[in-house]
This record gives sequence, C-alpha cells and structure tokens, in this order.
Amino acid sequence: MSEPDKGAHYIKTALEAPPSSEEAVLRPTRFTDFTGQHKTIERLNVMVGAARRRNDPLNHILFSGPPGLGKTTLALILGHEMGRNVRITSGPVVEKPADLAGLLTNLEEGDILFIDEIHRIPKTVEEYLYSAMEDFRLDIMIDQGPNARSVRLNLSHFTLVGATTRSGLLTTPLRSRFTLQTRLDYYGKEDLLKIVRRSCELLEVEVDEAGAREIASRARGTPRIVNNLINFIRDFAQERADGVITREVAVAALELLEIDARGLDEMDKRALRVIASNYNGGPVGLTTVAIAVGEEPETLEEVHEPFLIQEGYLQRTAQGRVLTGKGYEAIGFDPGSGKPLQQSLF
Repeated sequence: MSEPDKGAHYIKTALEAPPSSEEAVLRPTRFTDFTGQHKTIERLNVMVGAARRRNDPLNHILFSGPPGLGKTTLALILGHEMGRNVRITSGPVVEKPADLAGLLTNLEEGDILFIDEIHRIPKTVEEYLYSAMEDFRLDIMIDQGPNARSVRLNLSHFTLVGATTRSGLLTTPLRSRFTLQTRLDYYGKEDLLKIVRRSCELLEVEVDEAGAREIASRARGTPRIVNNLINFIRDFAQERADGVITREVAVAALELLEIDARGLDEMDKRALRVIASNYNGGPVGLTTVAIAVGEEPETLEEVHEPFLIQEGYLQRTAQGRVLTGKGYEAIGFDPGSGKPLQQSLF
C-alpha cells in the first residue's frame, strides 16, 4: 500500500482490528449497535442490502447535521457492512486537484472515500469531483501554456460519502450527485440514555440509573458529548467518590464543568446574557455577539447556536439573533427589563 496522503488515512474496517483508543472502542461497528437516527439507518440498510445482493459498490451518500451525531461512525459502519476499506479525509485538506487525484487513484473497487466538511472543498477541486462521481474518471491538465495537455485517469468504482455541518454551503451540482441525502438530528433523551449505558459498559464504569439519566439529560442531544462527559465523570468519581457514578456524583462533576441541568455550558449562557443585557434581547448580529463574549463567530454559529435554536432559547432572524422567553428563563433574566430577576424586583 502506498504512503497515505497528509490529512488522510486508511481504516481497515473489514480486515484488521480497530484502533485501541477509547474513542474507537466506543464507536459502533454495525448498524445493530448504532443507537438512534432510525430513518437514516433504515435507508442505509436498504442501500447496503441491495448493493450486497447485486455485488455492486454503494452509491454516493451525503450526511448532514450538527457535529458529533455520528456521521464518521456511519461511514465506518458502511465500510464494515460492505467489507470494504474506508479512507478518511476532510474538505480543507484537499487543496488542489492533485490532492484529489492522489486520493481517488489509491482507491480499489468498492472502497469508500469519506470527506468530512465536504462543503469546504475549493470550487476548483469540486469541479473535478463531478466526473469522478458520475463517470469514474479524472481529466487532469499537465504543464501550462503551449505544452499543456489533458491526461485521463480511469478510476475504480468507488463510493463517496460526504459529511457536512452546513449543507446550505454545498453547491447544487455537487449535492445532486449524491443518491442519498440524509440529515442526522439531535438525539432524544431515551436514545442518549442507551448510549450512556453502552459506553459505561464498554469502559467498565459502574453507573446507576439516576446517574445515567443525569448524564443523558445534560448531553445536548449529542453522542460525542455523552462520551466526553462520561470520561470526565469517571475521573471525577475515581478521585472524589468511590468510583461509582451516581446522580450526586454526576451532578457534582457536571457543576465543575459548568454544565447546567438544561445542558447549557458557560459559553451558551454568556451569549444569552449578552443579548439580554446589552442588546435588550436583540436583534443583534452574530459578529457583535462573538466579540462581546470573546469567541469566534464560526464557533458560535456551528457549535453553540444549533442547540440553542433547536431547543428554543434563541431565534435567528434576518435582522440578527433574538432571545426567546425560554432563553430569558434559562439565564434568570426578566424579559421586560433585560435584567436579572432578583434585580428587577427593586
């Protein structure tokens, strides 16, 4: 096998044991082990079953949705279910057509190329993807000026699995070339509870029912956050308790992380407070809020806002961000005065 390109690597999903890191241990390897996203799983099962029956490679698939919901995990499961290799890279890494050519020419028949944050692929590179996805060929220009010539590279029949947190930034020509476009949504409390139990079992962490429910209720509907919280609470339980995660232990650990009962962290509440106290609840622009709280606008928009908007704490309008009544309640502010409730009483 040739040396992997910078920013990409092979995962031998069918032929080798997975890496021994805790993250790899917690990743499901089959659809039957994957919790939640029931419609997406059903669609993928249909595609995988039909492809295996015909002995054909999978058609191209696009996953969209907030980070941490399982897009990479599903790509690896697809490789495992199909018995194929999965090559992983990300949009910003593929800077020029030669990078894309290096990735695609190293793929074998039926292999899966997973491109995370596919909306960040440069437009000059994206145009080469069109013929690669449809006709499984690449026409690369060599040299410049009078010596310029086009070289056609024939590719193995591969499967492109794209993932994006901002599907609106994908161009229509690229989006239309994916046979399946499916969105991953935030998880419900019961699905998160199943993930807590499974992760604790795999990590050999003892947790009671109340402790598991406390973790699930504060995980913002995101499996990645569940696993991060479990790792920290496990450390807390070993250092400050008897190693068992009870509700009391979980609450104490989460308070140390400044994550409240709603799952809001300190940056969430800081942004809500700024909108309430400085701008009378909005509307206010994203950049203004970002400067006020000392965070990058992209981080607020992609990490914090999706949960705040979906849970009804914040509204995004054409004029800017607007705090809702639920948002005022979450930070203990009076909607009428824009001040903390204890101050508005005087």
